[in-house]
Amino acid sequence: MPKVPAPPARRRAAAPPHEVRIIGGQWRRTRLPVKDLPGLRPTPDRVRETLFNWLGQDLTGWHCLDAFAGTGALGLEAASRGAAEVLLVESHPALAAQLETLCQRLKADTVRVQRGDGVAALRRAAPRSLHLALIDPPFDQAALFAPALQAAARAVAADGFVYLEAPAAWSGDALAGCGLQLHRHLQAGAVHAHLLRPGERS
Repeated sequence: MPKVPAPPARRRAAAPPHEVRIIGGQWRRTRLPVKDLPGLRPTPDRVRETLFNWLGQDLTGWHCLDAFAGTGALGLEAASRGAAEVLLVESHPALAAQLETLCQRLKADTVRVQRGDGVAALRRAAPRSLHLALIDPPFDQAALFAPALQAAARAVAADGFVYLEAPAAWSGDALAGCGLQLHRHLQAGAVHAHLLRPGERS
């Protein structure tokens, strides 16, 4: 088999970041560590910036749930911008412990860390109790997407939002089957960012 030459150094894919930064709000520029773990893929800065431009810079009073928290970048960005309550749910014990330590350092009184299943946490949320549900599962765990979206559709308020990050764009029909409709969409490299609203209630 012929040997394929390596691309020039300047064109090589960048290594996963060892840290990301909160973009706006009271903790702007705060660095969040990124552990080298399979499936851990922080939301790119450009995507997070666009998401919070869509949502508005001031999230004062919002109740948010980050179902697959990872580094905490999405949920902590919401808390930094004034969210009244943010639940970070993470199944990996090392990541959950890192989030606890980080919240203590930030004195993030409005943020709670829960180790466990993100889909189950969404299902436990009271109906229509959330302003924002953040869904960013590992891309190789496709079975998590639909159940998480279905649970989020029930948990968010009629004027609330669901954020979905996925490796491919979701069609309107697929979203409707989960009780949601597309509000905004952005593709950045391999990432498809969807801002969703609840569909018509029956």
